[in-house]
Amino acid sequence: MKATGSVTTPVPAGRARARNRRGEGGRLRAEIIDAASDLLDETGDQHAVTLRSVARRVGVSTPSIYRHFPDHAAVMLAVVQRQFAGLERLLRAAVEQAGDDPRQRLLAVCDTYLDFARHHPSRYRTMFGGLWTPSPADSSLTETDRVMLGASSMAVLVDALGDCATVGAVTSTDVPTDATALWVGLHGLAHQRVVTPSFHCPQHITERVITSLARLTES
Repeated sequence: MKATGSVTTPVPAGRARARNRRGEGGRLRAEIIDAASDLLDETGDQHAVTLRSVARRVGVSTPSIYRHFPDHAAVMLAVVQRQFAGLERLLRAAVEQAGDDPRQRLLAVCDTYLDFARHHPSRYRTMFGGLWTPSPADSSLTETDRVMLGASSMAVLVDALGDCATVGAVTSTDVPTDATALWVGLHGLAHQRVVTPSFHCPQHITERVITSLARLTES
């Protein structure tokens, strides 16, 4: 369901990073997340995002990362959380820009979601488990972390579909379930495009997916 927050220009490998001034302790943490995100974009390979490679990109020693993250899983979780936060901002902005028509707001949310996946395929696959999936062995991840990943973004879709139901633009009588079905359809389409660039989508497939799964009435 793309923007991913501000990105700090990475420090070239081999060059020492300037020390934080007083009150800038959070800057290194942000730069670590930036570096991990950039490595993921560049390589499309979660295995290339190691603590050592991230430290080299930022310009610090590997042990410096442990001051902010206990392990690799925690770094990846922070990357994924940032992506979902950025996605939520995009979806809410799309709703605002679409105006007062609930149908147009729902379509804007769906289109923005698909655009995000198309423009940031590696990040998208990471968010939804294609490249990295949190495992029970990841001690730094709580059950709340796992459950809440993507929840705010999903809420935007639920709200948009609910607004359509209120004005009769959809025939849904179970908005949360139908919103989940719609997301599954959007995700399937987005994932297929990401993992199989040569995949040829039939004409108007996006409109068919949204119309049928959202249960849109004729405008």
